[in-house]
Amino acid sequence: MKTGPNASAKSCRVIGDDALSVRDVVDIAFCRSTVALSDDAGFTRRIDAGAEYLERLLANGGTVYGVTTGYGDSCTIAVPSDLVAELPLHLTRYHGCGLGEHLPPEAVRAVLVARLVSLAQGASGVRRVLLQRLVDLLNHDLLPCIPAEGSVGASGDLTPLSYLAATLVGERAALYRGELTTAAAAWRDLGIEPLTLAPKEGLAIMNGTAVMTGLACLAVARAEYLTRLCCRITALASLAMRGNPGHFDPRLFAVKPHAGQIEAARWIWEDIGGTSASSDAESMRLQDRYSIRCAPHVIGVARDALSWIRRDVENELNSASDNPIIDGEAGWVLHGGHFYGGHIAFAMDGLKTAVANLADLMDRQLALLVDGRYNHGLPQNLSGTVGTRAPINHGFKGVQIGSSAWTAEALKLTMPASVFSRSTECHNQDKVSLGTIAARDCLRILELTEQVAAALVLATAQAVELRFRDETPVLTANCAAFVEAVRVHSEFLDEDRPLEGDLRCTVELIRSRHWSLDA
Repeated sequence: MKTGPNASAKSCRVIGDDALSVRDVVDIAFCRSTVALSDDAGFTRRIDAGAEYLERLLANGGTVYGVTTGYGDSCTIAVPSDLVAELPLHLTRYHGCGLGEHLPPEAVRAVLVARLVSLAQGASGVRRVLLQRLVDLLNHDLLPCIPAEGSVGASGDLTPLSYLAATLVGERAALYRGELTTAAAAWRDLGIEPLTLAPKEGLAIMNGTAVMTGLACLAVARAEYLTRLCCRITALASLAMRGNPGHFDPRLFAVKPHAGQIEAARWIWEDIGGTSASSDAESMRLQDRYSIRCAPHVIGVARDALSWIRRDVENELNSASDNPIIDGEAGWVLHGGHFYGGHIAFAMDGLKTAVANLADLMDRQLALLVDGRYNHGLPQNLSGTVGTRAPINHGFKGVQIGSSAWTAEALKLTMPASVFSRSTECHNQDKVSLGTIAARDCLRILELTEQVAAALVLATAQAVELRFRDETPVLTANCAAFVEAVRVHSEFLDEDRPLEGDLRCTVELIRSRHWSLDA
């Protein structure tokens, strides 16, 4: 099961035992963990019972939506018994109409995990062999090429998940160990026969929230790191501008006890040295500008939001999200709307706003740092040039303009997707969640905010070095180590140079959560 040169060092996450967390999904998505099905007798019995009950029901002439009927508005059309076996393949094919960029490999893996965990709840009537094939996709790095656009988020992520179903049956394009090929060719190389879908399995694969949920898991992990990073660079910005440390004193936040706000203030407080005393008490402003003074309040909103967002995302992840729901052991089928992605839609719309506010906060901090009127004596534009060449050097002037552009784009995307429901499919899907669009918007806002953060990382490193160029640094060990780590990838800016390469490298370091930010 474990493949690849470093497979022996990977952990293995067992599906079907305990609930998965966002962190579990991220570890699998980035190939830090493999997966395996549980061998627990209760799990095996529950999965087998659902598939066997459905088989008996069909043998006795039972009616089940999407198995003996058409799909969606066509649920009133009976499917002749001799065509029932062909119906799921038609579902996978007519939804093969996605457009836009393809999801990146880590996002596809997150989608696969989300669908596997949902089906492993044992309420979907699928066979164990289907679950095993999903495990095979992950462990053999066989990934469907999934277009990002085309889902309204109810009835689930039908169009993008049709590409997953198609890969399982050996159709369409796929990435196999990083190379573009066909699903059929990849299965041949593995010596595994493509799956022949049982009557409900096409619907079970596609009629769920796996795409939006997988993307949401990645978004939550990226946002959590960004909030911590934002605290670190806020501390550096405050130190560089000789800010008032009392703005982060724990006594201040004890009287307004939002948990995330207290947490953010504590991180900044520890990074600046944990004291309200300052050697520059006479020269510092009594009250710093809001982007410094109110940073814990802005970051704290995101931290507090992440607590309920993570809760709802993990609840969706560990739920059965298709239709109909089948209990093979109790012997019932109920038709409902668990494919509706409202919780993910609302969570991602909320996270969009919280993250975009981080971009705005950091952009305002950068604007203060580069402006000689507000940065408490730092050089204009943080230029490191002194002497006769100073007039032709402009330091971080261009970077601040870029940061403003990235922030503006992030703020523009905060319009909630979930309020733009469209009636589709002959007014059967007349109220939809648009959860996948919300999740994609959130990831784009995260990308833009990471770019703003990269700009501020470089600027604060420059600023503290300029501030303490002619005096003994007063940085804490954590802040000093952080600046030193930044300098490994980006040198001090003396003479003007193009900073695109430095910025791109820093963005990747942020995205990969390269720096440990523990206090």
